[in-house]
Amino acid sequence: MGLFPQQFIDDLRLQANMVQVVQEYVPLKRAGRTYKGLCPFHSEKTPSFHVDPEKGFFHCFGCNVGGDVFKFIELHEKVGFQDAVRMVAQKFGVSLPETEDDEQGRSDAGLRESLLKVHEQAAAYFRESLASPAGSRARQQLKDRGVADTTAEQLGLGFAPNSRDGLKTALLKKGFSEPLLLKSGLILQRDNGEVVDRFRQRLMIPICRETTGSVIAFGGRQMDPGQAGPKYLNSPETPIYSKSRTLYGLHLTKAAVRKTGFAVLVEGYFDFAQVFQSQAAPVVASCGTALTPQQAQLLHRFTRKVVLSYDPDQAGAGAAARSCDLLVSEGFDVNVVVLDQGEDPDTFIRRKGPDKYRERLRSSRPYLEYLLDRAATSHNLGQTDGRREFLAQMLSVASRIPEAAARDQFADRIAHKARITEDVVRAEIRKAAVAKRTDLTPRELPSYGLLKDAEKGLIWSVIHNTNEAFGALDTLGGEDFEGLAGREILETARTLQKGPLNLIPSTLLQRLSTVNAQLVTSIAAAADPPAPPLECARALTRLRLERDRAAIQREIDRLQELGADKHEREIEALWLKKKDVMGRIEELS
Repeated sequence: MGLFPQQFIDDLRLQANMVQVVQEYVPLKRAGRTYKGLCPFHSEKTPSFHVDPEKGFFHCFGCNVGGDVFKFIELHEKVGFQDAVRMVAQKFGVSLPETEDDEQGRSDAGLRESLLKVHEQAAAYFRESLASPAGSRARQQLKDRGVADTTAEQLGLGFAPNSRDGLKTALLKKGFSEPLLLKSGLILQRDNGEVVDRFRQRLMIPICRETTGSVIAFGGRQMDPGQAGPKYLNSPETPIYSKSRTLYGLHLTKAAVRKTGFAVLVEGYFDFAQVFQSQAAPVVASCGTALTPQQAQLLHRFTRKVVLSYDPDQAGAGAAARSCDLLVSEGFDVNVVVLDQGEDPDTFIRRKGPDKYRERLRSSRPYLEYLLDRAATSHNLGQTDGRREFLAQMLSVASRIPEAAARDQFADRIAHKARITEDVVRAEIRKAAVAKRTDLTPRELPSYGLLKDAEKGLIWSVIHNTNEAFGALDTLGGEDFEGLAGREILETARTLQKGPLNLIPSTLLQRLSTVNAQLVTSIAAAADPPAPPLECARALTRLRLERDRAAIQREIDRLQELGADKHEREIEALWLKKKDVMGRIEELS
């Protein structure tokens, strides 16, 4: 992938409204000249995530993550810097410059655009087929399932006729090539070389991108119980569709999820349809697949509370447990709805109505309480072995809770159930949580507490009072930075002096390592500087002179031990040098 010109990156950074970008993922409230909200990178209940739109950076006081608009996209979308630049440019309608080796990138973008157009035409074909005489039986099935015409239209539902190549022929007539259609997954080539439609004699459910609502894939449901193939047939993975990164229906409900502060998570397309149609709650679906970390992170952009409403049968209960464990580990508050045996959200709402379903939602139980009670009934807590087994089972769950306070609360509940001392349970959970970890948390990265106040003051001023900061940095020599924890930050800042002042803060963050960028944002997020920049520069010079004085004294002591008479001249020269240094220290005091 070609590198974008620095001038383009700088211009884009100026055009990108950081608050606008962050608010797509995190609800923000104004706090003076900055904005704050709940951090998207760790679980918290009190906002410690701050965005400074004027200086173009974000910082979380809870986990110390920070950076510019590109770093935010990198961290949140799990992409590299160049892809983050592309995404920011797309959000603000900025054309990307061509790069020397960007031919592959242009080709990939062209393919994705063509695939979106193919899916748009395919969705229209399926909708027309549903409305045609051939789709009468499909329309009746939707009616039998309680799906209103308006809902079918909102969801873009359609019908794939029982034709070997009806869709292929229609799309070829639209000018799409057969190789492109094969890449779309809408048609497939059999072993004998015959190219046929993938979906035939099925109710068709379009799967859409959550940001734009563009169709990126399809799910097809059997019309007949004895029909060949699986009950639900989904599109394969393509350059525009990744099953593990997609939640069905989110493009329709994301605004309601944000407004209400929670989402109901269901398994299937028709579970979604009934909850959505009845307006019982804002809903999304995992499309019958096991919930993935990427899907959880996608949902995390819109809410931190999920009410799980899966089928109550054994398979559904197992899927619910796995999904709940994943959601808890991703920092969600999770509740569980327990429906009657044999019911799913679709059938429950059709038989008992949306009001009864809303009642079940209101009476849903926190997942950890639900799990505790269920586990407690499966073990004999009156015996030592039963308590030990219960504790072992609960430790594996507790170790995945990211927030220490929440882990301790869960530990107290476990202790109460198992009649074990709370301190013992807490200690065991902490051990399990540490054993489970494979990397350092941001809190354990090098702390800016290692920096001296003078370093912090200069770094703060580089961001907020750039002109005076550079005036102070000009008074320092390279030796003044030796041994400082903030050496890389200050030396990098000095290299940017000739650039536009308004670009210095964000350019500095871009040039630094992730750890040092976080140090800068943590310091810059403070309301006031530790001290004026010139005073800080003088303090660093004085610190360097003190190091020089100590080094001279050590050399004098060494020579005196070797023999004062023998090294008299050298010692006298060192005393004069020390006297000069002490005089300069006095001047700076």
